[in-house]
Amino acid sequence: MTEYGEEQRNELEALESIYADSFTVLSTSPASFSITVSSEAEEEEENVVVTLKFTYVETYPDEAPLYEIISQDNLDDSDTSAVLALLQEQAQENLGMVMIFTLVSAVQEKLNEIVDQVKTRREEEKLKKEKEAEEAEKVRFHGTPVTIENFLSWKAKFETELAELRRKKQKEEEQSGKNKLTGKQLFERDHNLDTSDIKFLEEAGNNVEVDESLFQDLDDLELDDEDDPDYNPLDIESD
Repeated sequence: MTEYGEEQRNELEALESIYADSFTVLSTSPASFSITVSSEAEEEEENVVVTLKFTYVETYPDEAPLYEIISQDNLDDSDTSAVLALLQEQAQENLGMVMIFTLVSAVQEKLNEIVDQVKTRREEEKLKKEKEAEEAEKVRFHGTPVTIENFLSWKAKFETELAELRRKKQKEEEQSGKNKLTGKQLFERDHNLDTSDIKFLEEAGNNVEVDESLFQDLDDLELDDEDDPDYNPLDIESD
């Protein structure tokens, strides 16, 4: 007949010696205790820590002990489930033998794996952000490559926006009474105007002033006979 009580007492003494700083007796009947397990991360803030509670059943080790996680640091829900699943697996594989040391060792290895996975995820995230920043910098300096498709799309959008701006400007000018066309606008509407017409219209606007005094004394001017349209040199000779 197996002496379950003796095996349990011997294991408790060994565990208390091995895990002196993290072993705590919670009760003696039934025997219950906790062991705090930590990963071996180089940086303290990256460490993952769990406190496991074990309770012996009467026929332990032929029957698996009861176990649970009573506290944890830096462990998310999925990792907690993974640790509990590992404890169940290891307990079934070690039935018939005292197993607490084996269970605790397996959990510690699992915590180290979790830390490595976290480091890998962080590094991948860092590299991803750096790559995105690098791509954004390239786009900022080099712009978007021009293709026929994006050029035609840009051109259509530009022309639509330009036509809308012109329409708004014309409407504003009409509403403000400034709807007179400039020489340039006349030219744009009627290409029969030459550049001299434009220059004249631009300089003079729509109001051209004429100095009538310039023409008042025309009748008093003595024109040369040659400038007279009725002049005939034969008439002079006949005289």
